[in-house]
Amino acid sequence: MSTILSRLSRWLHRQMPTHEQLEANRFTAPFARRQELFRFTRRSVPRGVAVGLLVGIFALIPGVQIVGAALMCVPCRGNIPLAAAMTFLSNPATTPLILAASIWIGNMLGYHADVSTFYALYERGAGLGSWMRWLLSDAAPALLVGLFVISTVAAAIGYLLSSWFWRFWIGRKHQARRLRPRRESVDAAEPAGTDPVA
Repeated sequence: MSTILSRLSRWLHRQMPTHEQLEANRFTAPFARRQELFRFTRRSVPRGVAVGLLVGIFALIPGVQIVGAALMCVPCRGNIPLAAAMTFLSNPATTPLILAASIWIGNMLGYHADVSTFYALYERGAGLGSWMRWLLSDAAPALLVGLFVISTVAAAIGYLLSSWFWRFWIGRKHQARRLRPRRESVDAAEPAGTDPVA
């Protein structure tokens, strides 16, 4: 398990742009000057996960999600790379499920949206005009309230889980670091030519 996590960590570090590349871009230069937005700390990691889930689920517009998450990380002092990565949890495979769950939650809270109309529009590949007429009916409040509830709950759960995982991860690293000097001192204390197994 730890080898998979270490490989994933190395891959993520290779994929992230360097600080110099971010400073050279005129759009990202103001963010690149604030290095705390790119550090992986015990406070910035859970904030970045929570912001990414909140914006990624509520916005549901590809492109707007990443920009919105990055902009929201600035006042929250969250980790921008993690926030951008969390927005990918709402993708074309999960979006219909999120929308259906949002409508269901909105209907449970007293709003009225027709789920069968939503499925009919989705299955026939309706155009933007049909979707806009559907949204301007009673469906919009149910959808927006449902999206708000789901994104808020997902952000809170993501914050708690990432905070717990970060403490677990750092605790394991500290424990491994504490055990490392003991092994070296035990190896140094053994006289040369002795068999450690015997």
